[in-house]
Amino acid sequence: MTKPQKPATPCLSQVSHQTTKIRLMNTWLVAKIKRFCVLMLALLSLCFALLILVDQAISFYVRKQIYQDISSLPYRPYGVVLGTAKYVAKNTPNLFYHYRLQAAEQLFKQHKVDYLLLSGDNRTLQYNEPRTMYRDLRQMGIPAEFLYMDFAGFRTLDSIIRADQVFKAHSITIITQKFHCERALFIAKYHHIDAICFAADYPDSYSLVRVREFFARLLALWDLFTKKEPHFLGEVEPLPPPISR
Repeated sequence: MTKPQKPATPCLSQVSHQTTKIRLMNTWLVAKIKRFCVLMLALLSLCFALLILVDQAISFYVRKQIYQDISSLPYRPYGVVLGTAKYVAKNTPNLFYHYRLQAAEQLFKQHKVDYLLLSGDNRTLQYNEPRTMYRDLRQMGIPAEFLYMDFAGFRTLDSIIRADQVFKAHSITIITQKFHCERALFIAKYHHIDAICFAADYPDSYSLVRVREFFARLLALWDLFTKKEPHFLGEVEPLPPPISR
């Protein structure tokens, strides 16, 4: 009677060969992962550098058209107030909105502009930036005949181009915060629109909004590169002529 044979055990050389093979594969995989991480880090660094470059280039390009001292602000017939939400949350006022309207009131009452074009979004019956600005400026003592509303100012690009092409406001003072002024003026200069900007005050904390502006400027550059048009132009609605002073 023959004894059952024991299963063959791998020899030491085979085990060593397999171990070496696994180590080589692990080394190759680790090298690949490191290379991928370095590539991704370089790509992220490049994107970050591009954001900074675009941001600073736009700021430098339009710096001479921005005014923060109302006494040095030149006269322009038309002020374009760029819209934003009145509240950032339920019953929490948006200080960006408050300061823009405060600046618009000052410019009008000091005769730096004749008319105010209130440009913003009216996406729903409950959300209407131009009408909200109109009501608040009326309560601040500005007569209705000097206030006009642009209900199709969905984006900054729309507001600036429509002011020129639809409302025939060919010489304008844009009213918004400084970082927004810079992007709006960049769009205006690209389209050969005579524009300056009065920079309204900032809230104490606006870092998140400023970070968003980096990406908004990159998008603005892309819009100009691709010849993007306003969402809606429509019929021409000229504003009244400048007031003789």
